[in-house]
Amino acid sequence: MANAQRNRSRRNDARSRGPRYIAPVLDPTWENPYAPSRAERDGHLNAVIAFTRRKRLPFLIVESAVAVLAAIAAVMITPFVWIVSVAAIAVGVWDFQRASKAPAAVASLGSRMLAAFEPGGSPTDRMRLVTVLDRLAATFGVTDVSAFIIRDPGYNAALVPNGATASLYVTSAIMQDFELIELEGVVAHLLARHRMGVLQRTAAASVLPLSDVERRDLAGVGVAYRADEVAAAGIRYPLGLASALRKCVRQVVPRESFFASSTYNEWRYVFFDVRRDATTNDLSNLDDVELRAMALEEW
Repeated sequence: MANAQRNRSRRNDARSRGPRYIAPVLDPTWENPYAPSRAERDGHLNAVIAFTRRKRLPFLIVESAVAVLAAIAAVMITPFVWIVSVAAIAVGVWDFQRASKAPAAVASLGSRMLAAFEPGGSPTDRMRLVTVLDRLAATFGVTDVSAFIIRDPGYNAALVPNGATASLYVTSAIMQDFELIELEGVVAHLLARHRMGVLQRTAAASVLPLSDVERRDLAGVGVAYRADEVAAAGIRYPLGLASALRKCVRQVVPRESFFASSTYNEWRYVFFDVRRDATTNDLSNLDDVELRAMALEEW
Protein backbone atom coordinates (compact mmCIF):
# COMPACT_ATOMS: atom_id res chain seq x y z
CA MET A 1 0.00 0.00 0.00
CA ALA A 2 2.75 2.36 0.98
CA ASN A 3 4.66 1.47 -2.19
CA ALA A 4 1.64 2.25 -4.36
CA GLN A 5 1.23 5.64 -2.71
CA ARG A 6 4.90 6.46 -3.28
CA ASN A 7 4.63 5.51 -6.97
CA ARG A 8 1.54 7.70 -7.43
CA SER A 9 3.39 10.55 -5.70
CA ARG A 10 6.34 10.21 -8.06
CA ARG A 11 4.05 10.25 -11.11
CA ASN A 12 2.30 13.36 -9.84
CA ASP A 13 5.66 15.07 -9.20
CA ALA A 14 6.78 14.20 -12.75
CA ARG A 15 3.58 15.72 -14.17
CA SER A 16 3.99 18.85 -12.09
CA ARG A 17 7.49 19.42 -13.40
CA GLY A 18 6.07 19.75 -16.92
CA PRO A 19 7.39 18.47 -20.24
CA ARG A 20 11.07 17.75 -20.66
CA TYR A 21 11.16 19.19 -24.19
CA ILE A 22 13.13 22.44 -24.39
CA ALA A 23 12.40 24.70 -27.34
CA PRO A 24 15.52 25.69 -29.36
CA VAL A 25 16.66 29.29 -29.15
CA LEU A 26 17.62 30.69 -32.56
CA ASP A 27 20.34 33.34 -32.81
CA PRO A 28 19.43 35.72 -35.66
CA THR A 29 22.99 37.11 -35.69
CA TRP A 30 24.70 33.75 -36.30
CA GLU A 31 26.66 33.45 -39.53
CA ASN A 32 28.28 30.39 -41.05
CA PRO A 33 32.06 30.91 -40.67
CA TYR A 34 32.70 28.96 -43.88
CA ALA A 35 30.40 31.14 -45.99
CA PRO A 36 31.45 34.66 -47.08
CA SER A 37 29.68 37.26 -44.98
CA ARG A 38 28.29 40.44 -46.51
CA ALA A 39 31.00 42.48 -44.79
CA GLU A 40 33.72 40.19 -46.19
CA ARG A 41 32.31 40.39 -49.69
CA ASP A 42 31.85 44.17 -49.56
CA GLY A 43 35.42 44.54 -48.33
CA HIS A 44 36.74 42.65 -51.35
CA LEU A 45 34.47 44.50 -53.77
CA ASN A 46 35.66 47.89 -52.46
CA ALA A 47 39.33 46.89 -52.26
CA VAL A 48 40.23 48.23 -55.70
CA ILE A 49 38.69 51.65 -55.00
CA ALA A 50 40.39 51.87 -51.61
CA PHE A 51 43.77 50.80 -53.02
CA THR A 52 43.55 53.28 -55.92
CA ARG A 53 42.70 56.14 -53.57
CA ARG A 54 45.62 55.33 -51.27
CA LYS A 55 48.02 55.07 -54.19
CA ARG A 56 46.88 58.31 -55.86
CA LEU A 57 46.49 60.42 -52.72
CA PRO A 58 50.14 61.59 -52.48
CA PHE A 59 50.14 62.55 -56.18
CA LEU A 60 46.89 64.46 -55.79
CA ILE A 61 48.25 66.37 -52.81
CA VAL A 62 51.46 67.32 -54.63
CA GLU A 63 49.61 68.24 -57.84
CA SER A 64 47.13 70.42 -55.96
CA ALA A 65 49.86 72.11 -53.91
CA VAL A 66 51.93 72.89 -57.00
CA ALA A 67 48.92 74.30 -58.85
CA VAL A 68 47.91 76.54 -55.91
CA LEU A 69 51.45 77.79 -55.21
CA ALA A 70 52.04 78.46 -58.89
CA ALA A 71 48.81 80.46 -59.12
CA ILE A 72 49.79 82.55 -56.07
CA ALA A 73 53.29 83.13 -57.47
CA ALA A 74 51.84 84.16 -60.81
CA VAL A 75 49.82 86.90 -59.15
CA MET A 76 52.59 88.09 -56.85
CA ILE A 77 55.71 87.62 -59.01
CA THR A 78 55.28 86.99 -62.72
CA PRO A 79 52.49 85.83 -65.01
CA PHE A 80 54.79 83.27 -66.60
CA VAL A 81 54.41 81.05 -63.53
CA TRP A 82 50.87 80.32 -64.74
CA ILE A 83 52.52 77.83 -67.10
CA VAL A 84 53.55 75.72 -64.10
CA SER A 85 50.03 75.88 -62.70
CA VAL A 86 48.50 74.79 -66.00
CA ALA A 87 51.06 71.98 -66.31
CA ALA A 88 50.20 70.70 -62.81
CA ILE A 89 46.51 70.73 -63.65
CA ALA A 90 47.20 68.90 -66.92
CA VAL A 91 49.16 66.21 -65.05
CA GLY A 92 46.26 65.83 -62.63
CA VAL A 93 43.78 65.41 -65.49
CA TRP A 94 46.05 62.84 -67.13
CA ASP A 95 46.37 60.91 -63.87
CA PHE A 96 42.58 60.90 -63.43
CA GLN A 97 42.00 59.65 -66.96
CA ARG A 98 44.60 56.91 -66.49
CA ALA A 99 42.89 55.74 -63.29
CA SER A 100 39.46 55.82 -64.97
CA LYS A 101 40.67 53.30 -67.57
CA ALA A 102 41.37 50.65 -64.92
CA PRO A 103 37.83 49.17 -64.86
CA ALA A 104 37.91 48.66 -68.63
CA ALA A 105 41.32 46.98 -68.38
CA VAL A 106 39.99 44.65 -65.66
CA ALA A 107 36.95 43.74 -67.74
CA SER A 108 39.12 42.91 -70.75
CA LEU A 109 41.44 40.51 -68.90
CA GLY A 110 39.38 37.50 -69.99
CA SER A 111 39.85 38.36 -73.67
CA ARG A 112 43.57 39.00 -73.17
CA MET A 113 44.01 35.61 -71.53
CA LEU A 114 42.12 33.86 -74.30
CA ALA A 115 44.45 35.45 -76.86
CA ALA A 116 47.54 34.42 -74.87
CA PHE A 117 46.80 30.67 -75.06
CA GLU A 118 46.04 28.07 -77.68
CA PRO A 119 42.82 26.08 -77.30
CA GLY A 120 43.33 22.56 -75.99
CA GLY A 121 41.47 19.48 -74.79
CA SER A 122 39.19 17.07 -76.57
CA PRO A 123 35.40 17.36 -76.96
CA THR A 124 35.10 14.84 -74.13
CA ASP A 125 37.30 17.01 -71.91
CA ARG A 126 35.19 20.05 -72.67
CA MET A 127 31.95 18.21 -71.91
CA ARG A 128 33.45 17.02 -68.64
CA LEU A 129 34.52 20.54 -67.65
CA VAL A 130 31.19 22.12 -68.61
CA THR A 131 29.29 19.48 -66.63
CA VAL A 132 31.35 20.12 -63.49
CA LEU A 133 30.99 23.89 -63.92
CA ASP A 134 27.23 23.78 -64.41
CA ARG A 135 26.70 21.67 -61.32
CA LEU A 136 28.96 23.72 -59.06
CA ALA A 137 27.76 27.08 -60.37
CA ALA A 138 24.34 26.32 -58.89
CA THR A 139 25.96 25.35 -55.57
CA PHE A 140 27.86 28.64 -55.32
CA GLY A 141 25.11 30.82 -56.78
CA VAL A 142 27.19 31.91 -59.79
CA THR A 143 25.91 32.49 -63.31
CA ASP A 144 27.24 33.62 -66.70
CA VAL A 145 30.57 31.76 -66.65
CA SER A 146 32.11 30.47 -69.88
CA ALA A 147 34.58 27.57 -69.77
CA PHE A 148 37.74 27.19 -71.89
CA ILE A 149 40.47 24.55 -71.97
CA ILE A 150 43.87 26.08 -72.76
CA ARG A 151 46.86 24.13 -74.04
CA ASP A 152 49.61 24.11 -71.40
CA PRO A 153 51.62 21.35 -69.69
CA GLY A 154 51.41 23.07 -66.29
CA TYR A 155 48.69 22.49 -63.69
CA ASN A 156 46.64 25.64 -63.19
CA ALA A 157 43.29 27.33 -63.75
CA ALA A 158 41.80 30.81 -63.47
CA LEU A 159 38.47 32.61 -63.28
CA VAL A 160 38.57 36.21 -64.49
CA PRO A 161 36.15 38.99 -65.49
CA ASN A 162 35.27 39.10 -69.18
CA GLY A 163 33.08 42.11 -69.76
CA ALA A 164 29.90 41.70 -67.73
CA THR A 165 30.48 37.94 -67.38
CA ALA A 166 33.37 35.72 -66.31
CA SER A 167 35.61 33.20 -68.05
CA LEU A 168 37.01 30.00 -66.59
CA TYR A 169 40.33 28.76 -67.98
CA VAL A 170 41.65 25.27 -67.17
CA THR A 171 44.89 23.88 -68.59
CA SER A 172 44.90 20.77 -70.72
CA ALA A 173 47.32 19.18 -68.22
CA ILE A 174 44.67 19.35 -65.48
CA MET A 175 42.03 17.86 -67.77
CA GLN A 176 44.39 15.02 -68.66
CA ASP A 177 45.85 14.17 -65.23
CA PHE A 178 43.29 15.18 -62.58
CA GLU A 179 40.59 12.87 -61.26
CA LEU A 180 36.99 14.09 -61.25
CA ILE A 181 37.00 14.99 -57.54
CA GLU A 182 40.25 16.92 -58.04
CA LEU A 183 38.88 18.85 -61.01
CA GLU A 184 35.76 19.54 -58.96
CA GLY A 185 37.94 20.95 -56.16
CA VAL A 186 39.78 23.29 -58.54
CA VAL A 187 36.58 24.63 -60.12
CA ALA A 188 34.93 24.97 -56.70
CA HIS A 189 37.90 27.01 -55.44
CA LEU A 190 37.59 29.44 -58.33
CA LEU A 191 33.81 29.75 -57.96
CA ALA A 192 34.35 30.38 -54.24
CA ARG A 193 36.51 33.36 -55.22
CA HIS A 194 33.61 34.64 -57.30
CA ARG A 195 31.30 34.14 -54.33
CA MET A 196 33.71 36.03 -52.08
CA GLY A 197 33.81 38.97 -54.49
CA VAL A 198 37.57 38.89 -55.13
CA LEU A 199 37.61 38.62 -58.95
CA GLN A 200 37.85 42.37 -59.48
CA ARG A 201 40.73 42.87 -57.05
CA THR A 202 42.79 39.92 -58.33
CA ALA A 203 42.19 41.03 -61.93
CA ALA A 204 43.15 44.62 -61.08
CA ALA A 205 46.37 43.32 -59.51
CA SER A 206 47.10 41.69 -62.87
CA VAL A 207 46.44 44.62 -65.22
CA LEU A 208 47.56 47.71 -63.29
CA PRO A 209 51.21 48.84 -63.47
CA LEU A 210 52.27 47.76 -59.98
CA SER A 211 55.27 46.32 -58.19
CA ASP A 212 55.21 42.72 -56.96
CA VAL A 213 54.48 43.89 -53.40
CA GLU A 214 51.66 46.15 -54.56
CA ARG A 215 50.15 43.32 -56.61
CA ARG A 216 50.16 41.05 -53.57
CA ASP A 217 48.56 43.70 -51.35
CA LEU A 218 45.87 44.55 -53.89
CA ALA A 219 45.07 40.89 -54.62
CA GLY A 220 44.69 40.22 -50.91
CA VAL A 221 46.92 38.21 -48.59
CA GLY A 222 45.50 34.76 -47.86
CA VAL A 223 42.67 34.98 -50.41
CA ALA A 224 43.56 31.57 -51.90
CA TYR A 225 43.60 29.96 -48.44
CA ARG A 226 40.19 31.43 -47.60
CA ALA A 227 38.75 30.36 -50.97
CA ASP A 228 39.84 26.79 -50.16
CA GLU A 229 37.73 26.94 -46.98
CA VAL A 230 34.67 28.25 -48.79
CA ALA A 231 35.08 25.72 -51.61
CA ALA A 232 35.57 22.71 -49.32
CA ALA A 233 32.50 23.66 -47.29
CA GLY A 234 30.47 24.02 -50.49
CA ILE A 235 31.39 20.66 -52.00
CA ARG A 236 31.66 18.95 -48.57
CA TYR A 237 34.77 17.04 -49.60
CA PRO A 238 38.03 18.83 -48.73
CA LEU A 239 40.22 15.87 -49.68
CA GLY A 240 39.46 16.25 -53.38
CA LEU A 241 40.74 19.83 -53.33
CA ALA A 242 43.69 18.79 -51.14
CA SER A 243 44.63 16.10 -53.67
CA ALA A 244 44.57 18.67 -56.50
CA LEU A 245 46.91 20.90 -54.50
CA ARG A 246 49.21 17.95 -53.82
CA LYS A 247 49.54 17.32 -57.56
CA CYS A 248 50.50 20.97 -58.03
CA VAL A 249 53.14 20.58 -55.31
CA ARG A 250 54.69 17.55 -57.00
CA GLN A 251 54.81 18.96 -60.53
CA VAL A 252 57.92 20.77 -61.76
CA VAL A 253 56.74 23.45 -64.17
CA PRO A 254 58.03 22.73 -67.70
CA ARG A 255 60.17 25.45 -69.27
CA GLU A 256 57.79 25.83 -72.19
CA SER A 257 54.83 26.45 -69.87
CA PHE A 258 53.20 29.86 -69.59
CA PHE A 259 53.72 29.57 -65.84
CA ALA A 260 57.47 29.93 -66.31
CA SER A 261 57.04 33.28 -68.11
CA SER A 262 57.15 36.89 -66.93
CA THR A 263 53.51 37.39 -67.92
CA TYR A 264 52.49 34.80 -65.35
CA ASN A 265 54.28 36.88 -62.72
CA GLU A 266 51.90 39.74 -63.57
CA TRP A 267 48.78 37.56 -63.74
CA ARG A 268 49.59 35.10 -60.94
CA TYR A 269 46.88 36.19 -58.47
CA VAL A 270 43.99 35.22 -60.74
CA PHE A 271 45.20 31.61 -60.86
CA PHE A 272 44.35 28.64 -58.66
CA ASP A 273 48.04 28.14 -57.84
CA VAL A 274 49.43 31.65 -57.37
CA ARG A 275 52.93 30.24 -56.69
CA ARG A 276 53.13 27.85 -59.66
CA ASP A 277 56.66 29.05 -60.51
CA ALA A 278 58.00 28.63 -56.95
CA THR A 279 60.85 26.13 -56.58
CA THR A 280 60.52 25.73 -52.79
CA ASN A 281 57.62 25.66 -50.35
CA ASP A 282 57.05 28.49 -47.89
CA LEU A 283 54.80 27.40 -45.03
CA SER A 284 54.72 30.96 -43.68
CA ASN A 285 52.85 32.04 -46.84
CA LEU A 286 49.10 31.38 -46.81
CA ASP A 287 49.14 31.12 -50.62
CA ASP A 288 51.61 28.22 -50.58
CA VAL A 289 50.03 25.09 -52.05
CA GLU A 290 51.73 22.78 -49.56
CA LEU A 291 50.28 24.74 -46.64
CA ARG A 292 46.85 24.86 -48.26
CA ALA A 293 46.87 21.10 -48.82
CA MET A 294 47.95 20.43 -45.22
CA ALA A 295 45.15 22.62 -43.87
CA LEU A 296 42.51 20.78 -45.89
CA GLU A 297 43.86 17.37 -44.92
CA GLU A 298 43.56 18.26 -41.24
CA TRP A 299 40.03 19.63 -41.56
